[in-house]
Amino acid sequence: MPTVIRKSRGSLVNIRRDILQAVSWRVRSHGWSPPTDVYETADAYVARVEVAGMREEDFEVAFEKDHLIISGLRSDLAERRAYHQMEIQFGKFTAVVGVPVPVDVENARAEYKDGFLTVTLPKSKPSQVKV
Repeated sequence: MPTVIRKSRGSLVNIRRDILQAVSWRVRSHGWSPPTDVYETADAYVARVEVAGMREEDFEVAFEKDHLIISGLRSDLAERRAYHQMEIQFGKFTAVVGVPVPVDVENARAEYKDGFLTVTLPKSKPSQVKV
């Protein structure tokens, strides 16, 4: 009986990633999206974006129609190089996160530390209904 060898999904994902990276050497997009974690605590909705090599003034953070929009520009060095491997993305980027809970935008805060931009949106307090 012949042996059937099936590639796991992980291998197919890696092959797809490798193909997309090879194509991206030839085709430049107008932007990229950095890795982003989003989580909720008892008091806040938090987005954490991995964007090393930047300064706080390189970011723009906005909140529009229940979406947190984080954008910026990570500049590349001006010197010419012959890359043997190129995985670090440069240029304009945008991360858009849907916020499913009411938040207090006026008291939101952002902190850039150790290559991560963390935006904390405190949850809105329930309205006190007076009778």
